[in-house]
Amino acid sequence: MKQRIITAIIAGIPLIFLVIIGGIPFTVLSMLLSLVAASELLKMKNIRHFSPLGMIGFLLTFIIVMPEQWYTQIFPFFESKSDGLLLALLLLLVLTVLTKNRISFNEISFVLMSALYVGFGFYFFYLTRAIENGLPLFFFVLFNIWATDSGAYFIGRAFGKRKLWPEISPKKTIEGAIGGIVSAVILSIIFQFVYPLFSIPYVIVIAIIIAVFGQLGDLVESALKRHYGVKDSGNILPGHGGILDRFDSLIFVLPVLHLFNLI
Repeated sequence: MKQRIITAIIAGIPLIFLVIIGGIPFTVLSMLLSLVAASELLKMKNIRHFSPLGMIGFLLTFIIVMPEQWYTQIFPFFESKSDGLLLALLLLLVLTVLTKNRISFNEISFVLMSALYVGFGFYFFYLTRAIENGLPLFFFVLFNIWATDSGAYFIGRAFGKRKLWPEISPKKTIEGAIGGIVSAVILSIIFQFVYPLFSIPYVIVIAIIIAVFGQLGDLVESALKRHYGVKDSGNILPGHGGILDRFDSLIFVLPVLHLFNLI
């Protein structure tokens, strides 16, 4: 626990500072985080980073996560992101032929899904900060995720009896999940009084959605790790694991909120 707290402080302060600054520094941070998360996924599948498959995976992630206005400057020979994505997909398919099926649809599907997962997740990471009223909105979502995680952990430890989904995450409990939702609602109401964003009923609804989908995002990553037999996605954050371990909820929630125009 002590190591987790120390790491959270050391990593959390620069993150909050860059969130406040926003703009290019925060966008660059988001892109770097997406590439680190992509590398963690490649490692789970035992795909070498500098192999043709790994490099195309990084390229796909880079194309997806970057701002549209940067894209035509970096890749002037493409008209839109879809052109770059199509090229990367074709290269992946060609690899199955060039390697005589040593690289199969299984591997290229994993690389494609990994790039979409972290690429879009971190794309909406900086996009949330960039929209109107983005700073308080980003903190609203971030604090809700933290409240959900903390509430689920402490309520689960104190009162947890019934397992939430033991095949995926044996330690999570139904009581903890409910505690996470309640914690997010309480935090959201407090946040609303400090910095009003929506009406109280809407704040409560958004808090519940963030808490539910945040925990679902955590379970998605847990399922992935369990399938590939790893405890953590990485070790870059002592006590927390990897980038994907720390941001799994946030990069799942933010696309949902944008997809349904909730923020």
